[in-house]
Amino acid sequence: MGGLKDELLKTIWHAFTALDLDHSGKVSKSQLKVLSHNLCTVLKVPHDPVALEEHFRDDDEGPVSNQGYMPYLNKFILEKVQDNFDKLELNRMCWTLCVKKNLTKNPLLIEEEDSFKVWVIFNFLSEDKYPLIIVPEEIEYLLKKLTDAMGGVWQQEQFEDYKVNFDDGKDGLSAWELIELIGTGQFSKGMDRQTVSMAINEVFNELILDVLKQGYMMKKGHRRKNWTERWFVLKPNVISYYVSEDLKDKKGDIFLDENCCVESLPDKDGKKCLFLIKCLDKTFEISASDKKKKQEWIQAIHSTIHLLKLGSPPPHKEARQGRRERRKKLLAEQEELERQMKELQAANENKQRELETVRKKLEEAASRAAEEEKKRLETQVELQARFSTELEREKLIRQQMEEQVAQKSSELEQYLQRVRELEDMYLQLQEALEDERQARQDEETVRKLQARLLEEESSKRAELERWHLEQQQAIETTEAEKQELENQRVMKERALQEAMAQLEQLELERKQALEQYEGVKQKLEMATSKTKSWKDKVAQHEGLIRLIEPGSRNPHLVTHWGPAAFTRAELEEREKSWKGKKGTE
Repeated sequence: MGGLKDELLKTIWHAFTALDLDHSGKVSKSQLKVLSHNLCTVLKVPHDPVALEEHFRDDDEGPVSNQGYMPYLNKFILEKVQDNFDKLELNRMCWTLCVKKNLTKNPLLIEEEDSFKVWVIFNFLSEDKYPLIIVPEEIEYLLKKLTDAMGGVWQQEQFEDYKVNFDDGKDGLSAWELIELIGTGQFSKGMDRQTVSMAINEVFNELILDVLKQGYMMKKGHRRKNWTERWFVLKPNVISYYVSEDLKDKKGDIFLDENCCVESLPDKDGKKCLFLIKCLDKTFEISASDKKKKQEWIQAIHSTIHLLKLGSPPPHKEARQGRRERRKKLLAEQEELERQMKELQAANENKQRELETVRKKLEEAASRAAEEEKKRLETQVELQARFSTELEREKLIRQQMEEQVAQKSSELEQYLQRVRELEDMYLQLQEALEDERQARQDEETVRKLQARLLEEESSKRAELERWHLEQQQAIETTEAEKQELENQRVMKERALQEAMAQLEQLELERKQALEQYEGVKQKLEMATSKTKSWKDKVAQHEGLIRLIEPGSRNPHLVTHWGPAAFTRAELEEREKSWKGKKGTE
């Protein structure tokens, strides 16, 4: 209810300021009575003329109540307002009161109806403080929305230049300055009146009428089941559908709540891009013009139902609240920064005062130091004169002392010369003693070395004699071994000669055996050839003559030639030959 009251106050403030002709903050009682009566009528609040007369009774200060108009407005009108009135009607009433007085007389690119919509949008986006202004951030937001609606490209650099030239003494624009800014086409160059008007209307529908989406779609009837084209308008809690986009002939509403849902349907009955809206009491089948529009509507309706479940306001109102909170936060940070700057400035001033005090103390100390320096210089001059006298006397005494020192120095030089001579003699004696001691040490070393050499020589001699004896023994042993080896060599040579003789004998015998073998082999071959030729001859004479051969180990066969005359194979061969001859005869 607080948000609704703030919005109503903005609209009523325009009407009140329009009635305040001399800008004194006071309006005549008759005008306020008319304004209050019209407000009660539009807002559908019961009118109480007695309370109005009591509040605005005449007094010595004039015809306007000394209590002001706000207490009456809050108590008898705004606190009784319900959300059942037409907001556009209230806006048009207050617009009618203030437009002639405030709207610029310069020609604009937009009609008065578009100016009215911009004025209503201004009330929506303006700050909650009076006099009402719209800050640059909200101006940029509105101009961006209009540029997008016109299909243009947002020129950020142009707006930044506009903000740079913005009056430093102003925090924002009034409603009439905003209308003039949009009406002059400064940020809509190249766009015609119709495009600008359509853009203003689209932004007005979204921000003021809470139109989240709108467009033509086909709807299936519940009774006749026919498909009819309707203009659909989606708002935060309802989808209304009309005969056309002029919104004059409303055909029905689809009320949305957290229990509703939207589903995509497959194509059927010749209809494409179908989706379904399910509510508790009814179900609506709708066909979009293409798949993109279908998906956009499903997403928009789904988002609206989700916001209803969360209890959140429409996106543009939530965004406006977010921007205001950011500005409040930024303002609080700026105020905190200003407070800190003031504290720093106060601390700096305190430091400056402290530094000034220190500077004065330093100046006083410098003056005292100058006086002390002056006194010190006077004392120094006096002391310098006294020191000059003392210095002259000291010079005389120093001269005398120098003469004595020179005499003593010559004596000291002689004494030192004698001392150096004695030191040289002492050093020479030390060197002589050192040479003598070194010679004795060398003599002792040589003597020890000779003794060691003699000992080594005697040991070497004994060792050489031992080696000589061992060599003699080795020579004798070697001679004996040599004689033995010579005997063995002679015996081996003798055995070798005997073996060679035996080998020659065996070679001779082998040759004789080979000759005998060759002779026997030739005889055997001759006998074999004779036997073969004889066998052939015998084989031609069938059965007349048969060589006597060793019998077979197989069982003996009995034929008419006698036992064991033929083998089975020979018998089969002869039988085949006999049958063949018999057949030829």
